[in-house]
Amino acid sequence: MSLMAKAAAGLAAPVAARHQHRVEHHGIAFDDPYAWIRDPNYPTVNDPAVLAHVGAENDYFQGVTAPLRPLIGKLFEEMKARYKMDDASVPVERDGWLYQWRYEDGAEYRRWYRTPVAGGAEMLILDEPAMAAGKEFFKLDAVEPSPDGRLLAYTTDDSGGERFTLRVKDLASGEVLPFEIGETIGSPVWSADGAVLFYNVLNAEWRPHQIRAHVLGTPVEQDRLIYQESDPGFRVGVGKSQSGKIIFFSTEDHVTSEVRFVPAAEPFAEPMLIAPRRTGLQYHVDHGGGAFYIRTNDTHKNFRVVKAPVETPAPEHWVEVIAGGDSRYLRHIIPFETLLAVQERVDGLDQIRLRAADGSERRVAFPDAAYQAGLGANPAVSPSRIRIEYSAMARPATTYDYDLATGTLVTLKVQEVPSGFDPENYVTERLLAPARDGVRVPVSIVYPKDWRRHEGRPLHLYGYGAYGFGMPPAFAPNRFSILDRGFAYAIAHIRGGDELGYGWYEGGKLEKRTNTFNDFVDVARFLIEEGYAEAGKIAISGRSAGGELMGAVANDAPELWAAVAAHVPFVDALNTMLDSSLPLTPPEWPEWGNPIEDKAAFELIRSYSPYDNIAAKAYPPILATAGLNDPRVTYWEPAKWVAKLRATKTDGNVVLMKTNMGAGHGGKSGRFDRLWEAAEEYAFFLDACGLAE
Repeated sequence: MSLMAKAAAGLAAPVAARHQHRVEHHGIAFDDPYAWIRDPNYPTVNDPAVLAHVGAENDYFQGVTAPLRPLIGKLFEEMKARYKMDDASVPVERDGWLYQWRYEDGAEYRRWYRTPVAGGAEMLILDEPAMAAGKEFFKLDAVEPSPDGRLLAYTTDDSGGERFTLRVKDLASGEVLPFEIGETIGSPVWSADGAVLFYNVLNAEWRPHQIRAHVLGTPVEQDRLIYQESDPGFRVGVGKSQSGKIIFFSTEDHVTSEVRFVPAAEPFAEPMLIAPRRTGLQYHVDHGGGAFYIRTNDTHKNFRVVKAPVETPAPEHWVEVIAGGDSRYLRHIIPFETLLAVQERVDGLDQIRLRAADGSERRVAFPDAAYQAGLGANPAVSPSRIRIEYSAMARPATTYDYDLATGTLVTLKVQEVPSGFDPENYVTERLLAPARDGVRVPVSIVYPKDWRRHEGRPLHLYGYGAYGFGMPPAFAPNRFSILDRGFAYAIAHIRGGDELGYGWYEGGKLEKRTNTFNDFVDVARFLIEEGYAEAGKIAISGRSAGGELMGAVANDAPELWAAVAAHVPFVDALNTMLDSSLPLTPPEWPEWGNPIEDKAAFELIRSYSPYDNIAAKAYPPILATAGLNDPRVTYWEPAKWVAKLRATKTDGNVVLMKTNMGAGHGGKSGRFDRLWEAAEEYAFFLDACGLAE
């Protein structure tokens, strides 16, 4: 019997009350007896019954995991020892200054500095430890210096609710200007003269629906409305071009976008539309070398790159620069003055392509067979080097500069692992697992070099599979605490992500959503057949939409899993997609379907929604986490799921829920506070696999 099971035998698990609550849509009625766990005052959560229930779950979690506390502490210290206590970023040159953040020895938060490129004294510009002092949660999000370097705009969140407050600091005097702007999200943008600051405004549903402009020295109440989006499924954003000469006002949902612009030197000019919205048309615009460069899916789902004049940017004037292709997925572009940098994925592998003004091209060569590579911070207009961020499953994160003159990678920083790390002690593989419909699903796997197949060793399998967010085979220091205890670790690159292009994403959304869940189960069965795993010895985890994956596969194939960790899991999918008052529901309909208007979407979501498909059968040990202030996946989704699991399942395995009472979707905010939660998950897995003692 596991340590958790022994502890649970002496404790009473919380039993959620069942209140009558009947729902009917499309002539189909169903009961939701745990609907009361949603506080009627949300987003404020102060209902005594709700807080009492969430508190009881936290107490039960602490009681059941009490015997694991020594192991959790040991794992935490191991993880912490892999992080450099006084870490620092590679400086980034911007408008005559070098900007850098640093962690002082052992600090939870960073300090931000800058130094004149021409030489001079270093200046502390933001002090996160001071700003975070006495707060349960703190997040510094945007950090935007004005073009002349005189002012610094920054945004902070003290609750985890992702409703940020915008402030401006005078860097000469060190004083924060006497105004603040609340209810914003995303990075603010300066006009060319630094006199006007553009920002997004959140509405009550946590949707950025307005772009406003603040003129320094005037009351915030007089801020000018630049754009307002009326469609509840669209979100606005503001950004500045690579050249610094153009300010973009965008609005988009998951499948459609629309962009307007003004010259940065004329912030109150009439915004000019580039291409009107058309359902399914996506385009992303930047400016460099005197022209617009646009990444668009107008002729190919994997996108192409076109060029357009600033004076006549409409689609009829687009000239193709890079064609779309079935095996090449264009993901990001940076147009410099005489060079176009392209981040793409070719046959599922990250690539950086550099295209000169004369059309000649070169690719950056990387040292590993499977890796993550992307364009880093590159604010210069006409650089001599291109910043690249790189890592692999057994290679620490590395910051390179690609020298354009010599064609070589110059190493600027390699992630230091103070406790020691030797990549030669681990083996990585890239496998292809056959799915039930014949599609081959990529799998990245890493294990200790003395690990052998067919020995019944445990495996940690991770997945996400939504929104076109691929899960790269990147380095993760925490992972080695279970690898060094005999586990293998694998990432299932299932449909719903974009690892194999936009079509891979389309293959796991809307009416094809169940492919995501099937792929994950089929990957697990493949790994069992090939001897990388054994049924009942696979610990699985996923976060947010990946938490929905965890709930679905726990319902579908519980016998395969040793334990399930579902972090801030989207498990009450049907009820959430039926509630248009929730922040993310209308914008999410292009991803999941609209069950309010579409009966087929209703029936499909109902067929896989984890909460709605819990059955009277045996489940493995389950750990769910939540953030009370989470605006993305509300706390009541995992709370209802856990309550129903306990009331329905037929086994005696533990079901645990831990809620961060002062945090949101990302969990705790301090860099080491987060490690404690990772240690709790790994201790949970080790105990479930009989390796905790």
